[in-house]
Amino acid sequence: MPVALYPVRRFFMDHNITIGSKIKALRKEKNMTLKQLSDGSGLSVGFLSQLERGISSIAIDSLAKIAEILGVNLSTFFQEMKVVDTDPVVHSYDMLCTQVSPQIIQFILSNDVSGFGALPRIFQLMPQANADIPKLEMYCHTGEEFIYVLEGVVTVFIGDSRYCLYPGDSIQVRSNQPHNWINYTNKIAKILTFNYPNPFRGQKAGDIEHPTPATL
Repeated sequence: MPVALYPVRRFFMDHNITIGSKIKALRKEKNMTLKQLSDGSGLSVGFLSQLERGISSIAIDSLAKIAEILGVNLSTFFQEMKVVDTDPVVHSYDMLCTQVSPQIIQFILSNDVSGFGALPRIFQLMPQANADIPKLEMYCHTGEEFIYVLEGVVTVFIGDSRYCLYPGDSIQVRSNQPHNWINYTNKIAKILTFNYPNPFRGQKAGDIEHPTPATL
């Protein structure tokens, strides 16, 4: 049986307005080459090229570094969703989500993104998400992460090791270790994640519109 998307009233999936396209536009405004952005961010030219074309996703800490290099606030990349909600409950029918890449959709599980130390999210990985990337970009940044598989099968890479996680399985990662994940299967996978620290912590209310950062 096909797996349906989470029911959401406000679902943003504009292929033409992606994080990657915004990075490209800001980079060109500053007459900056991919090589220069690569040198400053520590991300490879190949990965940045894929990101700008919308075929790769990016870790929130890496995106924050790019925002710093480009001279913009992190919230610049998430200004499509202008919703203020004082209700502490995030209802399943009213979750805000954004397409991180053509194969990854992200749901933020907080109505007060800047008010807490951790960032809870659900990722929906379409079949073969990240599997077609010739060389998977491994992320390294500060903090800790927790991953719990809700549905499907997800392969998690940590350093030189790989782990196959099934529904109900979980893993905790020190984020300074190179890591990423892939859905190698032909079915949708869903994972619950927690990131600490929350990079949006302490930003002004109104500057953040339910962010949609990418993977780990």
